[in-house]
Amino acid sequence: MKLWDKGISIDKKIEKFTVGNDRELDMFIAEYDITASKAHAKMLGKVGIMTSGEVEDILAELDRLQQQITDGIFAIEDDFEDVHSKIEFELTRYLGDTGKKIHTARSRNDQVLVAMQLYFKENLKSIYSKTEDLIEVLLGLAKEHQEKVLPGYTHLQVAMPSSFGLWFSAYAELLIDDLYLLNAGLRIVDQNPLGSAAGYGSSFPIDREFTTRELGFSEMKYNVVAAQMSRGKSERTVTSNIASLANTLSRFAMDICLYMSQNFDFITFPDELTTGSSIMPHKKNPDVFELIRGRCNKLQAIANEMILITNNLPSGYHRDFQLIKENSIYAVENIKEILDVFTHSIALIQVKDVDLKDEKYKYLFTVDSINDMVMQGKSFREAYVEIGGKVQDGTYEPGEVIKHTHTGSKDNLALEEIERKKREAGER
Repeated sequence: MKLWDKGISIDKKIEKFTVGNDRELDMFIAEYDITASKAHAKMLGKVGIMTSGEVEDILAELDRLQQQITDGIFAIEDDFEDVHSKIEFELTRYLGDTGKKIHTARSRNDQVLVAMQLYFKENLKSIYSKTEDLIEVLLGLAKEHQEKVLPGYTHLQVAMPSSFGLWFSAYAELLIDDLYLLNAGLRIVDQNPLGSAAGYGSSFPIDREFTTRELGFSEMKYNVVAAQMSRGKSERTVTSNIASLANTLSRFAMDICLYMSQNFDFITFPDELTTGSSIMPHKKNPDVFELIRGRCNKLQAIANEMILITNNLPSGYHRDFQLIKENSIYAVENIKEILDVFTHSIALIQVKDVDLKDEKYKYLFTVDSINDMVMQGKSFREAYVEIGGKVQDGTYEPGEVIKHTHTGSKDNLALEEIERKKREAGER
């Protein structure tokens, strides 16, 4: 069944090409299409296009289909082009002419739009919550290991003293920036497009304010052309937000892979979180974090793909939009799994004691030595030259370990302030 079927046979090769994998993808948005259909039916009853009895019958059938989804038995067979045609078929099969009325005053275009907006809205909230969970774990680890020194690197060369507390809380605070972006994305998708139909509205006296309230949107996309054009913009926004989060997680995963190597040997994980080699019995590989790194980089590529597909499309609907559904759903579902795995794994990290007497860390405290001389009255340039000379002739010896007292430094992590930022991000 096709909602646009006019009784003309379609070339099977063309049909396969144009339908693509919509049936599989639409399983992710089926429940949201049903939710939107319920609101639409109630609205049609409110404005007098349907009788109250017809609305009740349609709502009952939609409830039945919703239960099938909950029970995991709902399916979109090959006879159907997508979830929208499947649902309309079921309503018509059980309700006859009443079922045929469900498509009144709407198009498949705004059906997809509203279902995707509802899908994005709910899942951005889920991604936000999972990110908060990870931040909480990292702040806990930062507090637990705030006294443990971790060599800091620039250009992958030993640079200055850091700490495990600083490392963990650094990523916690970076993830708060990603919360800000998720909030922005949520605000964009939290606008009701239903009622825009094919992109130019309808001559029916529909009540878009009613469906906005019924669907729980905080705002309406008022201009019907703007509503139609939000297709593509919403996907670009959501995948861009996810890409930023993925970038943070990818960099963190890279640190973990680096720090687990024997050359650094700063951290390890329980054996059950790592894999081995088929020929090297000593191997303890960070496969989970390598896959997180790779999958996060793939998610960043998807954001660019969204831009390329939609960049120069004129206003109005174009079939190109079908191509962005798959990877935007892929991005949403993957980032949720990645966050779950990352949070589970990082909570089990084992922090090692770093032997600062090791020769390779000999110059870790040169900057502190310079700063100490400055505090005793020398100019920075004089102190820099003096310590640099000692480094060159091999006579440099670090003095006492100096506390870093300013806000956000290794000995003053400002964890309460970071926690406050996380709380306030959720209040916006």
